[in-house]
Amino acid sequence: MSLPVDPSRIDPEAIGEKRATLDMDHETAVEHVREVFAETGFGFPAEFSASELLNEKVDAGRDPYTVLGACNPAVADRALDASANRIGALFPCNVVVWEDGPSTQTVYHVSIMKIARLAGMAPDDAAWEEIVAETGALVDEAFADLDTT
Repeated sequence: MSLPVDPSRIDPEAIGEKRATLDMDHETAVEHVREVFAETGFGFPAEFSASELLNEKVDAGRDPYTVLGACNPAVADRALDASANRIGALFPCNVVVWEDGPSTQTVYHVSIMKIARLAGMAPDDAAWEEIVAETGALVDEAFADLDTT
């Protein structure tokens, strides 16, 4: 199968990629990320341990890996309207935390708002650009407030 775009040529900024390293155990890191993102206006309507699920179902032997489904309701509401409801297929905005080693966690996020625009699921107009800018500022604030190394 041939992709219409070469993924290796996509600038991480174009998809709002963010990454941080935390020097703490996994559960402490997950709680810390949850608290910091909540302070910037995100709630977590969905959350699960992908590692626990995969280890249980397919004996994957995965190190801790948690998916935090973040949502800012006011922005999500505007995004649904602006995208003719299609952005909902990408909800919630995931922030993942995975263990890279003992007491070393990676926090990772990509912008579903930017990805939706690149995929043609959202308009390329001023209203959508405002939504992208607002969510980007909130995520930037949260990542700036993480206790990173």
